[in-house]
Amino acid sequence: MSQYVYSFGAGQTEGKSSMKDLLGGKGANLAEMANLGIPVPPGFTITTEVCTIYLEKNEYPDLILTEIQKAVLNLEKATGKKLGDKKDPLLVSVRSGARVSMPGMMDTVLNLGLNDESVIGLSEKTKNPRFAYDCYRRFISMFGDVVLGIDFNEFERVLESQKEKTHVSSDTDLSVDSLKVIVEEYKKIISKRKGFDFPQDPSKQLFMAINAVFDSWNNPRAEIYRKLNNIPRNWGTAVNVQSMVYGNMGETSGTGVAFTRNPSTGENRFFGEYLINAQGEDVVAGIRTPSEISTLEKCIPVAYKQLVDICQKLERHFKDMQDIEFTIEDGKLFMLQTRNGKRTAPAATKIAVDMVNEGLIDKKTAVMRLAPAQIDQLLHPMIDPKAPQKVVAKGLPASPGAAVGKVVFTSEDAEYWVGQGERVILVRTETSPEDIGGMHVSEGVLTVRGGMTSHAAVVGRGMGKPCVVGCGDLLISPEAKNFRIGSLEIKELDYITIDGSTGCVIMGQMPLIAPEISEEIEVLLKWADEFRGLGVRANADNPEDAKKALDLGAEGIGLCRTEHMFFEEARILAVRAMIMSETKEEREIHLKKILPMQKEDFKQIFKVMRGKPVTIRYLDPPLHEFLPKVYELQDKIRELQAENAPQKEIDQVMTVINRVINLHELNPMLGHRGCRLGITYPEIYNMQTRAIIEAACELAKEGIVVKPELMIPLVGHVRELELTKKDVQEVAGQVMKEYHVQIEYSVGTMIELPRAVITADQIAKEADFFSFGTNDLTQTTFGFSRDDVAKFIPLYIEDNILANDPFAVLDREGVGELMKIGIAKGRKTKPGLKMGICGEHGGEPNSIIFANEIGLNYVSCSPYRVPIARLVAAQATIAKEKQ
Repeated sequence: MSQYVYSFGAGQTEGKSSMKDLLGGKGANLAEMANLGIPVPPGFTITTEVCTIYLEKNEYPDLILTEIQKAVLNLEKATGKKLGDKKDPLLVSVRSGARVSMPGMMDTVLNLGLNDESVIGLSEKTKNPRFAYDCYRRFISMFGDVVLGIDFNEFERVLESQKEKTHVSSDTDLSVDSLKVIVEEYKKIISKRKGFDFPQDPSKQLFMAINAVFDSWNNPRAEIYRKLNNIPRNWGTAVNVQSMVYGNMGETSGTGVAFTRNPSTGENRFFGEYLINAQGEDVVAGIRTPSEISTLEKCIPVAYKQLVDICQKLERHFKDMQDIEFTIEDGKLFMLQTRNGKRTAPAATKIAVDMVNEGLIDKKTAVMRLAPAQIDQLLHPMIDPKAPQKVVAKGLPASPGAAVGKVVFTSEDAEYWVGQGERVILVRTETSPEDIGGMHVSEGVLTVRGGMTSHAAVVGRGMGKPCVVGCGDLLISPEAKNFRIGSLEIKELDYITIDGSTGCVIMGQMPLIAPEISEEIEVLLKWADEFRGLGVRANADNPEDAKKALDLGAEGIGLCRTEHMFFEEARILAVRAMIMSETKEEREIHLKKILPMQKEDFKQIFKVMRGKPVTIRYLDPPLHEFLPKVYELQDKIRELQAENAPQKEIDQVMTVINRVINLHELNPMLGHRGCRLGITYPEIYNMQTRAIIEAACELAKEGIVVKPELMIPLVGHVRELELTKKDVQEVAGQVMKEYHVQIEYSVGTMIELPRAVITADQIAKEADFFSFGTNDLTQTTFGFSRDDVAKFIPLYIEDNILANDPFAVLDREGVGELMKIGIAKGRKTKPGLKMGICGEHGGEPNSIIFANEIGLNYVSCSPYRVPIARLVAAQATIAKEKQ
C-alpha cells in the first residue's frame, strides 16, 4: 500500500532527498537536512500522489485523511503543543513543494492555528503581545488571499491606512493596539466578501489551507511557469506542514535567504540577505529592503557562525550550490529549506568548473549541470562600452545582460505591447508571482524595491532576463503611467536601457554588442567535446558567419545557402536580368557576370574554414522570389506616369510585371524550385558548380585544403539526383582539367520530402551523403506552411493537439519516424553513409538529443547555437551511458 504522509524532524524522519518525485523538492530536502542532524522545525509532507488524487476527485479517501490526522498527532507530540490550544498553541506553516523549484508560483500560509483565543495564549506564553497579534494579522491576510481568494490588496490597504493614522512608516513600528484594530478590520473584510466569519477551528483551517495549496498547482501563474519550463501538469505538488518558528520576535530574531555561492557571478563566497524582526515571505516579497548577509555576524554572531557551517555542510553533501531559507528565533537558528540554487549562466559555468577543480564533482557532472538555455544566455548582448551613456539611476545588478525596451508598468501591458511587436522593459515597485507572464515577454525587469534574493531577482536569473532591483530613486505613478527620478520624467513607452550586470538605468536606446565567451565556458565546452559523439557544424552563407561559427567551436559548415549570396543590390540586378532572359544563350550571358561573384564568395568561405568540410546547397528558392513584387512595380508605373516619363521606360516595367506574373506560383514551396530548377535550367547549377570548383582549384594552388560537399536540394526521385549529379561531375571535371588540379569533393542531397525518405535506398546509390532538411520535411509531412502556422499552432498547443511548434521542436512521432526510415534505408544501401540535420532543429536541444539517438553523424545550426549543440550533444551521450 502507498504511504501518503511522511514525517520529518524530531527523530522521526521517514523520507530522504532521493524521494523528490514523491515528496517534492522542499519535502525531500527537509527530510535530508533532518537526517543530517541540521536544526529543522518538525513537520510532515503530504505527497504529490495526494495532489493528483485530490485534483481529480476534489476530496480525500478516508485512508489519506487518517494519515494526515495521525501526522498532526505525531507533530503535536514532537513539539509538546496542540493545534488550537488556548495556552500554548501549535502553529504551522503550509507550503507547496513541487519536485522542481518553482519560486513563488504556488501558495503558502503561515501561522496557521491562530484564532481569537489562541492568540491570547500565544501572547501570554511569549510575554510579547505585539508579536502574537503581528502573527495573527499576517495569518488572516494570507488565509484570506490564498485560501479564500480575496484580493490581497484589500488587506494591504487596511494596513497602510493604519500606518498612516498612527504616523508610522514601517510594519514593525505598529503598536499592539494598532495590530488588534487591523485584525478586526481583516475579519470584517472576510465576512463581507465571503458571507461567513473567519474560521476559528484550527483543524478546519488546516484542511482548507492544504486544499488551497494543492489547488494552487493549477493557478494561472503556476500554469504559465510550467509551460515556460516544460514541467508536466501531472507531476503535482507536495504540501509541507511544518511547525512555525518566528523571526518576528524582536531584535534577536530574523529571517533570510542565502546562497552558498554568488548566484550572479558564481564567486565562491557566502551570499544572501536577511531582515531582523521579520517573518516568512518578507525577504522574497521585496516589501522591505534587506541587509547583506555578512552583517548578520555583528547582529547575531552565534547564529551566523552556525549558518555558515551548515551551508558549507549542505554544499558538500549535495555537491551543488545551495539556496537556503532560514529563520532565527530569539537567537536560535532553524533551517526551513535547501535546494539547488537558480543561477545565471555565467555563475553556472564558473560554479561547475570550480567544483571540478575543487574535487567536488567530475567533468561529466559539470557538463550535465549547465542547461542549454544558459548557454543561450551567455550570448546575450551587452552595452557597447564605446557608446556614451546617460545613467539616470542605479540599483542592484540582479541578473546580468543588457536590455533595451519601452517602459511599461503592468504585466498585462507588457503582454499587450509585445503582441503589437514592441520590445518592453517591465518597471514595477516590486514584482510578484502574478507578474510571471509579463516578465517572460519583457526584455528586462526594473524594480524600485527588493534585494538580490527578491522575486524579481530570483525569477529574472532563472529566465535569463536582465534585471535591476532595489532602484530606490524611482518614484512610480501608476495612475499617470510614468516614473520620476528627481525632476526627470520617464513616461510609458519611452525607451530606456537597463544593465543587469552593473545595475545602471540609462535613458534611451543603447547599442548592444555580443559578449565575449568566458574562460569557464570555453573549458566546459572543451569537456563537452571530449564526451560527445555527434558532430556540430554551422549554417553559414558568408565568411563573417563562418568565422563566428569556427570561433564558437563548429567543425565545418553543414549548410551554405547560395541564394543568400545574391541579395546584395549589385548582385540582385544581375540575377534579375538572368531570370528575365527568354533564351538559354541570354541567360548564360548574365550567369557569366554572376560567376565571379559566387566564386569569390566561396573562396573567402573556404579560406576561413581551411580544410573543414563545407556543404554548399545549390540554388533552392523559386526564381520569382528574386524579382520585385507586382504591387511595387505597379507603384513604379504610377510614379513614371506622374512624371510623364517616356513610354519606353513604362514598357520596360510592364515587361518585368508580365515576367513576374508568368513565374508566379500558387504554392511556390511545392513548385518550381530546388533540383527542378537545375533540371529545367541546367546552366544555373552548372554556373554554381564552376564557381565552387574554380574557387577550390585556385586555393589548392595556394596550398589551402578545401573540402566542398555539393548538396542537391529537394530531390524526391533518384533520377533527379542522377541527372543533376552527372552535370556536376562533367563541369567539375572540366574545371579541374583547365586548372590541372584534382579536388576531392562529394555530391549528396537534402532529404526533405516524404518520397525521398521512402526511396532513400535508391537515392543512396547516387548520394555521397544525406542532410535532412527538417524544416521542409516538417512542412511536407504535416502539410503545414511554416509561414502560416502562427494562425493556428498556438491553439493546437493549448488544446494539446501538439506539444510544441513542430518548426521549433522536431516532431519525433511523425517527422522523426520518417527520418528513421530514411536512415535505415540509406545505410542499407551504403552502410557508412554520412548523415546530418541542417534545419534550425539542429540547434534545438530536444531535436539534438533525438539526432544522437537515431545515429546521425552531425547537426548543423546557426553560428550562435553552436555552443548549445556542443553541450547538448555531450549531455545526450552522457545520459545514454547512464541508461
